[in-house]
Amino acid sequence: MELSKTFRFQSFIPSFSPINHNNPFKNQLLLTTKLNNKPKTTVTAARKPPIEGVSEELNDIASYNLDFAYSRRRVRAAFAEVQQQLDHCLFKDAPAGIRTEEWYERNSRGLEIFCKSWMPKVGTPVKASVCFCHGYGDTCTFFFEGVARRFAASGYAVFAMDYPGFGLSEGLHGYIPNFDDLVDDVIEHYTQIKARPDMRGLPRFLLGQSMGGAVSLKVHLKEPNNWDGVVLVAPMCKIADDVLPPDAIMKVLTLLSKVMPKAKLFPNQDLAELAIREPSKRKLAVYNVICYEDNPRLRTGMELLRITKEIESQVDKVSAPLFILHGAADKVTDPLVSQFLYENASSKDKTLKLYENGYHCILEGEPDDRIDAVHDDIVSWLDFRCSIK
Repeated sequence: MELSKTFRFQSFIPSFSPINHNNPFKNQLLLTTKLNNKPKTTVTAARKPPIEGVSEELNDIASYNLDFAYSRRRVRAAFAEVQQQLDHCLFKDAPAGIRTEEWYERNSRGLEIFCKSWMPKVGTPVKASVCFCHGYGDTCTFFFEGVARRFAASGYAVFAMDYPGFGLSEGLHGYIPNFDDLVDDVIEHYTQIKARPDMRGLPRFLLGQSMGGAVSLKVHLKEPNNWDGVVLVAPMCKIADDVLPPDAIMKVLTLLSKVMPKAKLFPNQDLAELAIREPSKRKLAVYNVICYEDNPRLRTGMELLRITKEIESQVDKVSAPLFILHGAADKVTDPLVSQFLYENASSKDKTLKLYENGYHCILEGEPDDRIDAVHDDIVSWLDFRCSIK
C-alpha cells in the first residue's frame, strides 16, 4: 500500500443529511443560531470547478474557505435541499419513518461537536446502538445519512459525530494535532450515548470506515471491555515498511511538521476515481461540499503515520468480536492490511469478508446490488451478535 494512498483518502465516502427531519423547526433554529453567532464575513477560497446542475449562487457558496466551522455549516445548510434530490439508491430508497436528530455539544476540551442520531420508527424495538466513526476528511452528513437510515430501519439506534476539525464540528479544517485527543473526544461522546436511559442494557457496537477504522480500533484498545463488537470497513491500520518514504524524507517531514504543523504540504495523490467504483456515484462526490480536499496538513499526516504504526504493533490486543469488510480491488487501503488484522487479532469471534472487484467505498460507491449486499451483511452480523447477547 503506498503511503500517499493512506493519507490521501479524503473521504470520497460522503455522508448525507437532509434538514427536513421529523422536527425541522428545531434543527433549523439550532443551525441558524449557531450561524448567527459567527462573523458575517465569509472568506472565499480558490475557486473550485463549478458543480454541474446548481446555481451560480450555490457554486459561490461552495467556494467558501472551509477552514472555519461557521463556513462549513453555512455551506452544508445551503446544499441540504440539493443533496436530498441526488440520484443515489441511498437517497431514493431511504426508509420512511426514521427519527433523526442533530445537535451540538461542547466537550471537555471546550470544542463544539456536531452530533447526529437515527432511531427506528416509532413502535420498532431497538436492538442495539451502533456508533459510527467516519473517514479522513469526511463528515457524517452526506452518504452516511442513507447508510444510517437503513441500519435504523433494521432496528438499530445509530449515532455519529464529526471529529474536531472535520464536518460541522469546531476546529481548523483537516487538522489533527494529536490523534489520541481525537480518540478521547470520540470516547467521551459515545460514553454519554451509551449512558442514555434508552440505550442502557442494550448491546453497543462500533462501526468505523477507513481512518474511522483506526479510530474504532484505538477506542476499543483504550476501553477493551466496553463494546460488544467492532465492524471495520476498509480500515486504515497498517503501512508496509517497504513503501514508506526514505528516512531522509521522513526526517524532513518530521521537522517541518513541528515548524509549520498546519501547512498543507504532506505528500498527496488524487485517488477519487479509485475510491468509488460506480461512475454515476463517483460524480456525486462533488456534492459532499464540506469534505476536506486539500493536501493533508503536515501534523495531520505525521499523526496518521504514527497512529497507524501504533495500531500495527497492538493488533494482537484486539479482542472484541470483529467483522472486517473490504473491497478486494481497493487501491486506497490495501485489503492485505485487513488480512493482517484478521490473522493477528486475538478476537475469538472474527470474520473477514472481501468483495470481489470492490473499491474502497463499499458502503456507498458500488453498484446498487453490491451496496445492498454489504449493508445486509453488516445487519446480519449485528443481528446474530444481538441474539447471542
